[in-house]
Amino acid sequence: MPRGRYSLHDLHDHTPLGEEHFHCAPGPSGWRYVSQRITPEGTPTGSVDLALDARGRPIRLELHAGDWQVRAGALNGVTWVRTDPTGAHATEDNAPAHAFTGTSPAFLIATARLLDLTPASPATRIRLVAFTDPVLAPRTLDQSWALKKSEAHPTDNGPLIVDEYQVTALDTGEQHAVHIAGDVVLAAPGIELEHLETPPSTFT
Repeated sequence: MPRGRYSLHDLHDHTPLGEEHFHCAPGPSGWRYVSQRITPEGTPTGSVDLALDARGRPIRLELHAGDWQVRAGALNGVTWVRTDPTGAHATEDNAPAHAFTGTSPAFLIATARLLDLTPASPATRIRLVAFTDPVLAPRTLDQSWALKKSEAHPTDNGPLIVDEYQVTALDTGEQHAVHIAGDVVLAAPGIELEHLETPPSTFT
């Protein structure tokens, strides 16, 4: 069960946004990721609880940011309920998308798992619903993912397979690289792996 800490940074000026303390693990029915987020000063700001089925589909997602909350899952595309800070109102919505995304590294693992690409695969388009900080506002977006290469790196625990993805935002054409080993993001825009207590898990 990988357990560790990511640091999060602003994509434009690299201002530190805080940290995400996580643990995750594959199981017989899929994969689960749980994390707590804190500010650079150590104040809790939210949490992520994401569960995927064996094919990488989001069967359950629960997000907290401040007093906002989202509960979501794959149903007729994807469906979610967003609750306001007062708790007096909850709005339900649906979109013809494949999965969810956001600032948590969990979503990069989930998308890569869902697409299940190989270096020989063509670039693949995917539609996602993003929940944007700090109020978890939903936004539908389209991306293209391609697995550029998989390389084995020697470690004390044996070879570590690192996958390098090229992710393209189809609305702007902006491209960036995402490096993933098993169920841990090693590096991505705005995300750095600062500490990892146990090796990444390998999906079978």
